[in-house]
Amino acid sequence: MAAEELTTRERLHAVVYDGEGPYCLMVAGALGTRSYWADNLDALGRVCRPVVAEKWGHGRSPSPTDPERYQVASIVEEFEHLREQVGADSWHTIGQSMGSALTLHYGLAHPDRVRAQVITNSSSAFSEPEPWRRRNRTMVWDLAQQVEDEGVEVLTDSWINPGRSRRISEPTRQLLAAEFAEHSAHGIAQSLRVTNAGLPLGDRLSQVTRPTLLTNGVQEERFQPLLPRVRLIPDIEIVDLPAAHAVNAQAPTEWNETVVEFLQRYQLASLSPPDD
Repeated sequence: MAAEELTTRERLHAVVYDGEGPYCLMVAGALGTRSYWADNLDALGRVCRPVVAEKWGHGRSPSPTDPERYQVASIVEEFEHLREQVGADSWHTIGQSMGSALTLHYGLAHPDRVRAQVITNSSSAFSEPEPWRRRNRTMVWDLAQQVEDEGVEVLTDSWINPGRSRRISEPTRQLLAAEFAEHSAHGIAQSLRVTNAGLPLGDRLSQVTRPTLLTNGVQEERFQPLLPRVRLIPDIEIVDLPAAHAVNAQAPTEWNETVVEFLQRYQLASLSPPDD
């Protein structure tokens, strides 16, 4: 599948793939790199042109020294810069885990730019904000400090690392293992400290206006109690799939079919004219 890399020292790294239809921003969760979507790209290319972005400190993206760059609002504007860079008036968005929270924030900030959005299980998006922030100030902060002190290698066997899942195809696992070495300890630590703290959407969930699909990995038991908060999004569609947290990589056939059908419905979505 042909692709073009968008790389600078000051902006998020992204790979733009060939496809048919609108562009589609794709953002993985913590420690997820560009190859996290390897088993989805061919199917998605039938209905969109994937733009796979890597978060600060992840893969080939840089690691800014300014903590403000890791704030959710700043990352949202990085996504908007990517949209302008590829020349899209509007696009779809797909997020996984932390990436789901970030793309939902993007859709709230720029609803006129989003045709339809797909998300996966995301405790960070749907947890109550204050308990999540307390967790971030203790356990997550300690983990971030360990990463800075000892290097990102301390997360190799962590549950956070998507590449350790034996349910992901072996070729994709090998790609993720190779890309793991590209992570920056400083960038990952700041993502855990700063970005993670600001991810819950709280009462803003009811303000989501764009068509939204949750592909629910039903085997992730800890996420299922959050479904009542997911349903605060007006008219959300929820499709249960036979997978856990890494639903698109663990059940790619079912996930691909579900997402392609959903995006096809919104290829010619009517959008409000941009304010600018």
